[in-house]
Amino acid sequence: MEYQYPFSIDWTTEEVIDVISFFEAVEKAYERGIKKEDLMGRYRKFKEIVPSKSEEKKICSEFEESSGYSSYHVVKKMKETGDSELVAMK
Repeated sequence: MEYQYPFSIDWTTEEVIDVISFFEAVEKAYERGIKKEDLMGRYRKFKEIVPSKSEEKKICSEFEESSGYSSYHVVKKMKETGDSELVAMK
């Protein structure tokens, strides 16, 4: 991993950890797959910290630029996936 995770200096340490946890889940979706319920839980915490769509888009774009992983596509696939299925990007 040769990139940094985006974050805001206004977030608490716990919020930074939750945002990083969401981005790690995005990585897992691309690298080996992740259970939908695990991804959904991390995304919900992320949305509590970043409720604004515009801020979400900005932060996720920063992550995609540095990592090559699209949070948008992972979340979209998560919403289309059945409850007990794995979310895996190909």
